Amino acid sequence: MRVISGELKGKKLLDPLDKSTRPLKDIVRESIFNILDHSNKISAKVHNSKVLDLFSGTGSFGIECLSRGAAEVIFFENYHNSLKILKQNIFTLKLENKSKVYNSSAYNLEDSNLESRIFDIIFLDPPFKDKEMKSLIDQIKKLKIVDVNSILIIHRNKKSDDKISKYLNIIEEKNYGLSKIFFCKLIN
Repeated sequence: MRVISGELKGKKLLDPLDKSTRPLKDIVRESIFNILDHSNKISAKVHNSKVLDLFSGTGSFGIECLSRGAAEVIFFENYHNSLKILKQNIFTLKLENKSKVYNSSAYNLEDSNLESRIFDIIFLDPPFKDKEMKSLIDQIKKLKIVDVNSILIIHRNKKSDDKISKYLNIIEEKNYGLSKIFFCKLIN
């Protein structure tokens, strides 16, 4: 796995140690950034953005954001093996001053003192079997960490039926192999 574009283009990222972590495939990651860069429907851009990467795994999405000029990325990961690789990737690429890693479940956002921050991009990549999407969206709403220009990007299995359109305005939806990517805004 490598960084696709930006100042760190071509730099190698360490892969997960086991099958419990499902890394975001390069083609899916590249497509997400192409949509962010070129869609007329999405106003949030990566350059100078503040990014919240939930269920970060080894950090490929957030690190790609930093490579493309994001101002800051906050990572949430609590699986020990992934957390270790995430921290190692950040250290190896010298990204400590632009990132913060929470060794915490994304379901504990309320315990993280994020209330005073506004994120331009929030990436949610929970395990495909996870059925708690509404709980995450409720926490994001409660914390008021997005504004009208913020975008939520959600990675799910294309067969999952999370019914997220009840809670989010889906701007764009794309399928890639087993993956489905939603670009969304919160419904007020």
